[in-house]
Amino acid sequence: MDNGEPLVPASLAPEQVLARPRYHLEGLPGALPECFVREGVWTRLLAAAAALPTGHRLVLFDTWRPVGLQRWLFERFVAECEEHEPGAGLEQAESFVSRPMADSQTNPPYHLTGGAVDLSIVDPRGRLLDMGTDFDTMTAASHTRAFEDAAAAGERTIRDNRRLLYHAMIDAGFVNLPSEWWHYDYGDQLWAWTRDEPQAIYGAARPTFRWGAVP
Repeated sequence: MDNGEPLVPASLAPEQVLARPRYHLEGLPGALPECFVREGVWTRLLAAAAALPTGHRLVLFDTWRPVGLQRWLFERFVAECEEHEPGAGLEQAESFVSRPMADSQTNPPYHLTGGAVDLSIVDPRGRLLDMGTDFDTMTAASHTRAFEDAAAAGERTIRDNRRLLYHAMIDAGFVNLPSEWWHYDYGDQLWAWTRDEPQAIYGAARPTFRWGAVP
């Protein structure tokens, strides 16, 4: 099922939302130099950005992601998890990143739909707020609620920063992946499951340009 919304570039309003495609900057295979999202996602990102304190902006690290890159990331994460806990790499990796299946068109990873975004917040001077871990860190500290019982002042700052992102995104209509403070969804399977919707409104998608589609 797909409602037909197009994917749009997220670099349209840099005064509110910064597009910093992390995987492209790292030179990963298949990563694009732009962050693409569905139109409905873009509208909600603008609403979330407007709810932030004056001068703060959302910064996108990853949005729409092709299947080839999804497969590369999954295999890398499995290998990284295996290094820390041999024999448990596959299970651990699946708690952080969708496994690319043979039927990715009918059962697409969240990022293939254009409904999933990985993001954070920058302050008026362009500095990332302290969220306690980096984007794509696969540890328990990355869980959205990991600092909810914080006692130390520094940890309370992390808790408050995560809360700022969480409430801005949830109020704009997104849902959060509990294992990743940076990951939010609208319109895809995780969104539908979390909100008890009858079905997702976004399926697999590809950005299109005047000269054709992204392979």
